[in-house]
Amino acid sequence: MSRGRGDGDQTKRFVTWIVVLSIICGCVYLYSRNSGTSALEYGSKSLRKLGSSYLGGEDDGDETTNKSGEEVQGDIILKSIPVCDDRHSELIPCLDRNLIYQTRLKLDLSLMEHYERHCPVPERRFNCLIPPPPGYKVPIKWPKSRDEVWKVNIPHTHLASEKSDQNWMVVKGDKISFPGGGTHFHYGADKYIASIANMLNFSNNNLNNEGRLRTVLDVGCGVASFGGYLLSSDIIAMSLAPNDVHQNQIQFALERGIPAYLGVLGTKRLPYPSRSFELAHCSRCRIDWLQRDGILLLELDRLLRPGGYFAYSSPEAYAQDEEDLRIWKEMSALVERMCWKIAAKRNQTVIWVKPLTNDCYKQREPGTRPPLCKSDDDPDAVWGVPMKACITPYSNQQHKAKGTGLAPWPARLITPPPRLADFGYSAEMFDKGHESLAAQG
Repeated sequence: MSRGRGDGDQTKRFVTWIVVLSIICGCVYLYSRNSGTSALEYGSKSLRKLGSSYLGGEDDGDETTNKSGEEVQGDIILKSIPVCDDRHSELIPCLDRNLIYQTRLKLDLSLMEHYERHCPVPERRFNCLIPPPPGYKVPIKWPKSRDEVWKVNIPHTHLASEKSDQNWMVVKGDKISFPGGGTHFHYGADKYIASIANMLNFSNNNLNNEGRLRTVLDVGCGVASFGGYLLSSDIIAMSLAPNDVHQNQIQFALERGIPAYLGVLGTKRLPYPSRSFELAHCSRCRIDWLQRDGILLLELDRLLRPGGYFAYSSPEAYAQDEEDLRIWKEMSALVERMCWKIAAKRNQTVIWVKPLTNDCYKQREPGTRPPLCKSDDDPDAVWGVPMKACITPYSNQQHKAKGTGLAPWPARLITPPPRLADFGYSAEMFDKGHESLAAQG
């Protein structure tokens, strides 16, 4: 009997403990639902506060948090997005070299495939906010940012020491300054830009050529000082560089407020339709332009407008050693077959110009390489499309126009471009659309 009572007492004690634990867990759950925010939510609010201060606003205190941790603004419920771990503060999801190593992607390094976009599968993607570096400050605003940024915002100064003899950037106290130098133009991008304009006989040594040259592609841009100094000439440059050993160069460009993106001339077309740029520029960009039947030069050809320029500053343009002479000879033969002509050549820089019409292409000997692209090739299809080692001829409209027919900038904004006809649009439709937008603005 005593044994039976002991078993009963143990059972009662066990049930009692179960009840007590259930009550404690319930209280913890309710407390977590009703009490202060989690570290992740705090991080999200910190990021919003940073954005508010940057825009000149203040925390008005109107936001409330409901029991599920969701923020309520009026009738809109905003769900909190967690903040990534500090280890991922510089994560670039589709340009993550760690992903390439971990998944053992079979890429051809000689074709720069490892610098192209390779996005993770859904289960390996991050759904969180990238945190700012510790001590992050509101960025210095343009135009002052062209010449200096806060060091704490990009805490990487190895480029400053590595490129100290080329005036890329200099660390000065809590800031990083940009003297405007580059690998080829140590004495400043402004002087280099003026020299290119002078080579082309543009008035007042202004590269915008009275508004006729507006869009530029800068390949292998470094910290994008070339593109930054073009802005004062009313020229927009897109600066392009890979996420290579100088992995922070594009980060510096964007912190300065200069249009730039991570990319490479590899195997895929750049994400721009054909005939997008009036000038392409490469200064010591270390690109093998002769590889794969000149496919990289042909990609520039696709992107250049009729009469567009390619400014090339590199040892091959002036050096006299055997290897540079060989490269120069083969490159000159290639661009001649592409119907490019030398517009100017001085010291260490050569500028080629693209033809205005298809006449030269038609006069080439049969079987000349590179060939013309097939008629069913769409030169404006770009996303994930492989480059092609062929010349994109002009449409009949552009061939007859003998050029782009674009008005100088800024009149170009409201003047119908002749190329509209290639897409089935008329000048009247353009004017009507412009008037509609103007009325809305």
